[in-house]
Amino acid sequence: MKRIYLDYAATTPVDKEVLREMLPYFSNKFGNAMSIHNFGKIAGEAVEKARRQTADFFGAGLEEIVFTSGATESNNLAIKGVVKAYYEKNKNNQTFDKPHIITTLFEHHCVLDASKSLEKEKLAEVTFIKPNQEGIIEAKTIKKAIKPNTILVSVMYVNNEIGTVQPIAEIGHMLEGYKNKSRKHKLIFHTDATQAVNYFDCDVNKLRVDMLSMSAHKIYGPKGIGALYVKQGTPIVPIQDGGGQEWKLRAGTHNVPGIVGLGSAVSMIKEQRTTNNKKIIGLRNYLIGRVLKEITESKLNGSKIKGSPNNANVSFARVEGESLLMMLDMEGIACSTGSACSSGALAPSHVLLSIGLRPEKAHGSLRITLGKYTTERDIDVAVNKLKKIIERLRKISGTVLADYYDQKTN
Repeated sequence: MKRIYLDYAATTPVDKEVLREMLPYFSNKFGNAMSIHNFGKIAGEAVEKARRQTADFFGAGLEEIVFTSGATESNNLAIKGVVKAYYEKNKNNQTFDKPHIITTLFEHHCVLDASKSLEKEKLAEVTFIKPNQEGIIEAKTIKKAIKPNTILVSVMYVNNEIGTVQPIAEIGHMLEGYKNKSRKHKLIFHTDATQAVNYFDCDVNKLRVDMLSMSAHKIYGPKGIGALYVKQGTPIVPIQDGGGQEWKLRAGTHNVPGIVGLGSAVSMIKEQRTTNNKKIIGLRNYLIGRVLKEITESKLNGSKIKGSPNNANVSFARVEGESLLMMLDMEGIACSTGSACSSGALAPSHVLLSIGLRPEKAHGSLRITLGKYTTERDIDVAVNKLKKIIERLRKISGTVLADYYDQKTN
């Protein structure tokens, strides 16, 4: 049985060219990039080459790129590092305000949990902005939430579950007005661009962001490596202790093969993006068209117009998502019901609940995400099997699920 992979938002296979670039740094060129001998210099040069590639892609300076273990660490460093810097700056001030953070209700769990952790520890006040029914965060809503003690705004670029694209440049432009005003506290803008890097312009100057997070394994690079862009002058301090790597902002021995892979992967995007986007958008539209036409009581979650080229999140009435996922896997089709990080959870997706879906609708959702290796035949096989599985599940469990949710809501 040929297996079909339609979960590219969870992770991507490492590109063969990326792997080829990485391989020498596992064995022949194995030095520690901080060592001063020849082995270390070779590794250090590879790290700096990758830093140039990454900086060029984002329109940043070399000293503004911090390599991390991935977007989760980048997001934690961005949020907690800024709050920690605020407290260090005001440690001798007995009357300073508790810092205020603005983020959204449908961020990735690492952003939500980092923010909630600060809130629980009484280190920050947090406002969680609700997206509209299409899954879009509007700049005017962010503006209304800004307070005199607001120090950080964090809005994801592309939602990882429903693929909606946020107006980051518009929000950044709006926040520029606050940065230019005489404010008591510096206002910093961060975006988690993990799902955007492959498909959208991530020039930090155009987006007007102070910090941007990304992860290599979403762009045909290796797992365990990512980066945080930090605009020069941004008040941020490390959140873990150790050596002086990464401008003394991120301690830990450099993951040289991973960093090389990140640099290689990110450098390939611009030359492939136009071709890949055109192909993937066509496949996504074909997929959505077939599903909505051929499967009754199906609904696209998010926005078809303001959505990522590769993401289709669909809800199916009278179907339980976990059962759907398992039966598709038995047929050789790999999808997900939401974020791969929480796919083992039985609770309905916080993203789908945030855009107004009832729990039973959220439970019946399927995230199908495409990539550069997806073919039209893959889509046809997947949709044909999906139709049969949904028909079978509705016969078996539709009434049971309806009764269950009626009991829960009454």
